[in-house]
Amino acid sequence: MSARPNAALVLIEFQREWLDPEHGRLHHLVEDRDLLDTAVRGAATALAAARAHGVPVVHVPFVLTPGAPELAGWTPARLGLRAAIPKAGTWIEGGTGVAFAEAFQPASGEPIVRGRTGASAFAGSSDFDLILRRLGVTDLYLAGFATHVCVESTLREAHDRGYTGHVIHDACAAFTRAQQDHVREHVIHHFGDETAAADFAASLDAAGVPAMS
Repeated sequence: MSARPNAALVLIEFQREWLDPEHGRLHHLVEDRDLLDTAVRGAATALAAARAHGVPVVHVPFVLTPGAPELAGWTPARLGLRAAIPKAGTWIEGGTGVAFAEAFQPASGEPIVRGRTGASAFAGSSDFDLILRRLGVTDLYLAGFATHVCVESTLREAHDRGYTGHVIHDACAAFTRAQQDHVREHVIHHFGDETAAADFAASLDAAGVPAMS
């Protein structure tokens, strides 16, 4: 599979909540450490290749204001992430966990999605769709956390909005291997396809996308 000229690499939640061993609350909940380490290496490979070839990189953090009123909705938040996140105190603006991990700091000119209020990168008042349309992007190469929550949610909605989604499976991680395998075996093929980070990088060369000097 070759990366198309109108593709973008989408980095979902490469923040300290996931990647900081000292301060990341979600980092400590990941049971499969090898899976997480593999995802970090794979994402670094994909990011370096995208930047080298001038492929747009879109950063999708999750940042909420204190008290997480964005998750209140029109009914009380009793279940799911809408209830769990305010209780856990994760993703709150100004907190340690919302900062981008050092190795995945956005470079100058790389768009950062704002206004996201749900699992999907498109959720709420997110400007993700606007960014993609402005860039002329049709193919999304997804990397990030967690595979079975925000990556999957973004893949599903991207499909329903008319985008072509590709999951870079070794640049994503779930909490457990079983969760990761379930998405790969039973979900992805309904809404897109998957590739490996090394194949994504190689496809940029194969597609004749010039490297940036």
